[in-house]
Amino acid sequence: MDATTPEQALCRLDDIPDGSAIAVDATLRDGEESVIVLRRDDAVHAYLNVCPHAGRRLDWAPGKFLLKDGLLVCAAHGASFQDSDGLCVGGPCRGEHLRAVGVRVADGIVWLDD
Repeated sequence: MDATTPEQALCRLDDIPDGSAIAVDATLRDGEESVIVLRRDDAVHAYLNVCPHAGRRLDWAPGKFLLKDGLLVCAAHGASFQDSDGLCVGGPCRGEHLRAVGVRVADGIVWLDD
C-alpha cells in the first residue's frame, strides 16, 4: 500500500486575502484534517489546525482566524504563533511549533505537497 497522499488542490491563492488565513479540509496521511492556509503576498504557509497546548482548533469561528502583526493567535488560550514558521512566541506553549503541512503554489492554485 502506498503511504503517499494523492495530489490535492486545497484552494485558489485568490481565496486567501493577503495577510490572512483560511481553513480547508485535506486528506493527509493520518486521515482528514483541518488545515490553516496563511498568505502573505505570494508566500503561503500551512499548518494543522491544532494548538499544541490543548489540542484544540485555533479558529475563533469555523475558518476565521485572528492574525495580528504576523502572529496567528489561538482563540482558546491566546497562544501566539509566527505565521512564517509556526513557532509559538507567546502563551502557554511557548517554544513549541504548529505542525507544518507542505504546500506549493502553481498557476494560482495552492496544492498539498506533503
